[in-house]
Amino acid sequence: QVQLVESGGGLVQAGGSLRLSCAASVRTLSSYVMGWFRQAPGKEREFVCAITWSGGSTFYADSVKGRFTISRDNAQNEMYLQMNSLKPEDTAVYYCAARAGSLLYYEESRYNYWGQGTQVTVSS
Repeated sequence: QVQLVESGGGLVQAGGSLRLSCAASVRTLSSYVMGWFRQAPGKEREFVCAITWSGGSTFYADSVKGRFTISRDNAQNEMYLQMNSLKPEDTAVYYCAARAGSLLYYEESRYNYWGQGTQVTVSS
């Protein structure tokens, strides 16, 4: 069983930055692919990015490519999302997710474990 807890959300002006963290309560995070998803008001949850257990491969949604960076620290059982050049359309609840295995997926159905989410609000 993997429990995930996100932190780092908040209110920021357009063009600003935020860093989200996801802490995992598991003996070792190294055998899990990790991902970030987000859900804006009135919209379905969507894929943001994902990272392999080694951190050697990442995958980003086109909407965040070049602005967001996903990383992880397996020794600390944590994952991070550095968000730069934030836009009002990035406003959403951000969720971290995990799945056992080595393949990256963008479908949320592929992820078995989810955090409760952290709110990110970008003002114009």
